[in-house]
Amino acid sequence: MVQHVLRAAGRPQGEELVRRGAGAAGRADGRRAAWLVHSGPSCSRGRKRSPSSLASLGDVTEKATHTLETTEAAIVYDVYGPLPTADGRPPLFMIGQPMDASGFSTLASFFPERTVVTYDPRGLGRSRRKDGRVDNTPELQARDLHDLIGALGAGPVEMFASSGGAVTALALLAAYPGDVTTLVAHEPPLLTVLPDAGAADRAQTAVQEAYEARGRGAGMATFIGMTMWRGEFTDEYFARPAPDPAQFGMPVADDGSRDDPLLSGRSWAITRHRPDFELLTATPTRVVIAVGEESAGTVTDRTSRALVERLGRELAVFPSHHGGFVGGEGGFAGQPEAFARRLRQVLEAS
Repeated sequence: MVQHVLRAAGRPQGEELVRRGAGAAGRADGRRAAWLVHSGPSCSRGRKRSPSSLASLGDVTEKATHTLETTEAAIVYDVYGPLPTADGRPPLFMIGQPMDASGFSTLASFFPERTVVTYDPRGLGRSRRKDGRVDNTPELQARDLHDLIGALGAGPVEMFASSGGAVTALALLAAYPGDVTTLVAHEPPLLTVLPDAGAADRAQTAVQEAYEARGRGAGMATFIGMTMWRGEFTDEYFARPAPDPAQFGMPVADDGSRDDPLLSGRSWAITRHRPDFELLTATPTRVVIAVGEESAGTVTDRTSRALVERLGRELAVFPSHHGGFVGGEGGFAGQPEAFARRLRQVLEAS
């Protein structure tokens, strides 16, 4: 059962309105090398300009925050702009994993003429789980997205999906082929499609082992080392000494926590997902696989290019790195305006 609920105090019908804009503060878990960016809550204010051009950091659009209640989760999502849409185009979803909605605030600000929807995946950010699980799987998150699209009555939609969110989006296409018209899948970290898949999984396992043994700083340093490596994971890679967290500006001390959605292994079902290529090649959805120009040779560049070969779909090169669409809220800003310009070009080519 799905129930649509509006959350917030002091607004008509419980609706929470804030101003859409970039340049907001957030917790800085994002790194240039990281393929799964965390980011914290963000909001800011600025001036409004014509929707006929790309937005600046000061652009303003009302954002309404809602909650979709299902039997397994309470999914919090944000809607920028009106529904039904003002321009007659489908809503533009922007999704990540484990990045939540706050990581897309800057990118959304560059689409003032579009109705943009962002959300916090099940159990992440503001969304609560009721299923008693802690693992993040693309199948469950795809079902949540399907429920959300249905609850909004807005499908089929256009979708920009980055990192683990791109894996979720591919699972959505396989399970619910009528939900999306165009998918731009940005650097999906599907280790299973690599020629050195076994070695890549070994490198990923080493991240979890470092985290379990020495805490978040050690785990994240190992993760960054993995994502910065260019080319296949060879004996040379595994012979390297353990990276020092301090060289990445992270604390060496162990805070004792072991529940990080990226480092703990709770999201390994994302990277170990095996897409149904028969269903994906048959889907009517236009699928564009996107890579950052600065990501060349890294693991998510390689997974993206391998996926293009398997699917026979388009490859589009975008500005910047894996988090190239992120502004100040991500801890390591990319080139969000140039990234948004390229995304607009790709979407309008459909």
